[in-house]
Amino acid sequence: MRFLLKVNFFFFIVMGFSQDREMQSYTLEASPFYGSVILHNPDINHLITEHPSGIILGFNRKTFGNEEWQQWYNYPDLGASFIYQDMVNPTLGKNIGLYAHFNFYFFKRNLQLRIGQGMAYTTNPYDKNTNFRNNAYGSTLLSSTYLMLNFQKENIIKNLGIKAGISVIHYSNANVKAPNTSTNTLAFNAGLVYSINQEEEVYIRREKEKITEPIRYTVALRGGVNESDVINSGQYGFAVFSGFADKRLGRKSAIQLGADIFFSNFLKELIRFQSISFPENEIAADTDFKRVGVFIGHELFINKLSVTSQLGYYVYYPFDFEGKVYNRMGLKRYFGNRWFGEISLKSHGAAAEAVEFGIGIRL
Repeated sequence: MRFLLKVNFFFFIVMGFSQDREMQSYTLEASPFYGSVILHNPDINHLITEHPSGIILGFNRKTFGNEEWQQWYNYPDLGASFIYQDMVNPTLGKNIGLYAHFNFYFFKRNLQLRIGQGMAYTTNPYDKNTNFRNNAYGSTLLSSTYLMLNFQKENIIKNLGIKAGISVIHYSNANVKAPNTSTNTLAFNAGLVYSINQEEEVYIRREKEKITEPIRYTVALRGGVNESDVINSGQYGFAVFSGFADKRLGRKSAIQLGADIFFSNFLKELIRFQSISFPENEIAADTDFKRVGVFIGHELFINKLSVTSQLGYYVYYPFDFEGKVYNRMGLKRYFGNRWFGEISLKSHGAAAEAVEFGIGIRL
């Protein structure tokens, strides 16, 4: 759950704001929270000492169906949010984050699911001399993702309403710099919602048209920098060439089948390091660092944005690094009908390998 992925997601959302031309309706909210850091990795056991607390502030713009995609997703909100979190641990310090988010509604709009992505600043990252115990945050700037599942009721007393539920807040730098064990906070939150204007909410409804497409073909080039889990081993550039076919299943989804070729230069250094430092592993210094994988995937279309998820398996794998199965989560922004920009997180299970910045064309 993602470094700089969030910056571009925020850009994508801002683009969405600028394209809407519909009835204006906004809300403000404040939700204090209190929770616990989840032990997702035994390496952070020494960092789980107290119960983190903080506040989530939000600004939301409602949608009413001016664009067709809004009806597909039951008229979600577009928003921006701010999180202040005190980890209540001097090693971890405090985190301050800015996010873009979607609010999705269920059960007559009484249940709200928020997905927020952005960047956070941490006040006390890893330092080999002064803060070597912080193996969770290897850099001052972190990616951050959060989820909220809340009961929400607006306008109970004039413009004032309430919300309450649970939140999960994730901080990581996606292995751009080691160490990167990351943290996940599970918290209970409760707060107030204020409606800035109280116009009658009229939702536009259109007759749903079936969307069909032939099989489409995509080629993409991704790249970035990352570092192995060996601290101070250095940051290296990488490139990924991808090609896949996809078939649209309807207005929201498409399935994918394709292949990746990975040129991960950090593996060159890791192979050299292990060949010298661990001769008992019998790793040759000239072992090939390239990998080839095949994958299946899914793409969820939201206006000019789409969310991609892929599960892959290495068919060429000369050096063992985190296992043969990998996964990728990404965000695309289409420019026209063919070209797109993409940011994705490539992982092996919960272990992030890299943030990938990419461009591609869907033919």
